[in-house]
Amino acid sequence: MSTAAGSRQAPRFQAVHADASEQIAREIRRYVEREGLRPGDRIGTEHELAREFGVSRPTLREGLRRLAGSHLIRVQKGRAGGVFVENTTGAGIGRHVSESIAVMLESESVTLCELLESRMFLEVPLAGLAAELADETTVAVLLDSIATARGRDPGTEEFRLADTRFHRAIAAAAGNELLVTFTGWILDVLQPSLVAHVAHALDADEIIAQHELIVRAIRRHQRSAAERAMRQHIEYMQQVLRAVDAERR
Repeated sequence: MSTAAGSRQAPRFQAVHADASEQIAREIRRYVEREGLRPGDRIGTEHELAREFGVSRPTLREGLRRLAGSHLIRVQKGRAGGVFVENTTGAGIGRHVSESIAVMLESESVTLCELLESRMFLEVPLAGLAAELADETTVAVLLDSIATARGRDPGTEEFRLADTRFHRAIAAAAGNELLVTFTGWILDVLQPSLVAHVAHALDADEIIAQHELIVRAIRRHQRSAAERAMRQHIEYMQQVLRAVDAERR
């Protein structure tokens, strides 16, 4: 992919004026989306971008810092350096939001109960959509996730990753990318924190049985049954969390 300013007839970016750093960040974000750039793609050098935007290098760097803070780009120094795509827009923002949720958990401005409640609002309808739209490939991923978790303790990394894969596959099958991203944000932060808090009280066989009920409903394209099974699964997690919290008071 060519990055030279002269390689395109039309300018890549609009000139910026007031609040230049914010405009720079917005223009680059739009450019990455418009061009379909992927992680590792080179956007240009600081010199090239400053010239295209018509701003000084310090002003450009402030805009780049905004994007680096949301994990969209990285700036590499040296002869082979430049500004590179770090993540797609959705993944970059998702990582940033996940980190923000983690900070909120640590500061106790949001609780595990609230995060489980958000899963109820997200994943119950997602299970219903998956029941309508899922194909055998999705079912195979769900069954493989269950097989990976079987026989493992809920406190292990293998069980947690298999569980996360299970729930991500359902979100993906629903076909709504925004909801997939929302679910990913929550799972990235909620699952490790929740497992660390309640793993000793979780029944692995019970979780696997609940997952099997969800898969059965999805495989049969039974929307109401899938929603009901997912609701019961999250309610089980809520019950365990309440019991553990009561023990520790």
